[in-house]
Amino acid sequence: MRCPRCQHPESRVVDSRDVDNAIRRRRECLNCGARFTTYERIVPAVVYVVKRDGRREPFSREKLLRGIQRACEKRPLATETLEALADEIEAKVQQLGPEVSSQTIGELVMERLKELDEIAYIRFASVYRQFKDLESLKAELEELEQARQRRRLRQSQPTLFPLEDLSSGRTVASAPRPHPAHR
Repeated sequence: MRCPRCQHPESRVVDSRDVDNAIRRRRECLNCGARFTTYERIVPAVVYVVKRDGRREPFSREKLLRGIQRACEKRPLATETLEALADEIEAKVQQLGPEVSSQTIGELVMERLKELDEIAYIRFASVYRQFKDLESLKAELEELEQARQRRRLRQSQPTLFPLEDLSSGRTVASAPRPHPAHR
């Protein structure tokens, strides 16, 4: 690593820490003593996006993030939330393999945007799905409203078993205990 001040090729690592998906190293130049910081990231294997017309291009996290940001303009979502969304989708794309269709990536984005912000979801969907007329947009809005109503219904219903028992996959063996006032 060359020193940014004197361009000397050798330095020593003073401190090293894990941050997000990288390693942060604090370095000191062996020539001039200047201190500087470097970040080391693992560069994943190149994944190609297969476009609708059959073209292939390397996956670009920056392009993904720009699309998400454009859909979320003037919406109450933190930049960190959008960055985390891009990280999550990038990780899924890496898992899917050496070639991923643009439709798959679009669906992943829409699935998450639907949970985060409905307006951002509609904005992204209108570009991604290329609504041809008002009827197709109206159908998407009706579907979104039905999903919202199902979510509200699930949230308003009491659970039969504690959520941690269901999420762990354990079978609940004991019967519910009666309330102390009813003993």
